[in-house]
Amino acid sequence: MSDLKPVSFVVPGEAVGKGRPRVSTIGGHARMFTPPKTANYETLIAMAAQQAMAGRELIGGPVLIEMKILVSVAASWSKKKTAEALAGDVMPTKKPDADNVFKAICDGINGIVFKDDVQVVNVSLSKRFSETPGVSVRVVPLVGKSS
Repeated sequence: MSDLKPVSFVVPGEAVGKGRPRVSTIGGHARMFTPPKTANYETLIAMAAQQAMAGRELIGGPVLIEMKILVSVAASWSKKKTAEALAGDVMPTKKPDADNVFKAICDGINGIVFKDDVQVVNVSLSKRFSETPGVSVRVVPLVGKSS
């Protein structure tokens, strides 16, 4: 059985939601590709995850993912509104969408933390304002049989 300790890491900077695949035609053939902004963010995620894994074996069974998306407050906001946002009284109902950030994180750690994102069976996800933007990720192996 693999190590049951959680894997935790932080992806620094503003969160980027997974972009929709784009289609281009080359020589009359349609080709799908991931938008560059998404690809770059998934590379950043992979680097943070690899560092956290530190040579550890991939998690093989079911996992819980806890994710805290921390977004920065708009520079144009008043001191009062900024203080309310940082205290949690104002919630971030702006882009990026939490579900798209979740998809980007899962795709970025596929094959690095766990074998495949089908192993994710439980999710805890929040999006809040913070002075330091980033995404805090914790992958917790769950005891149980994989199918």
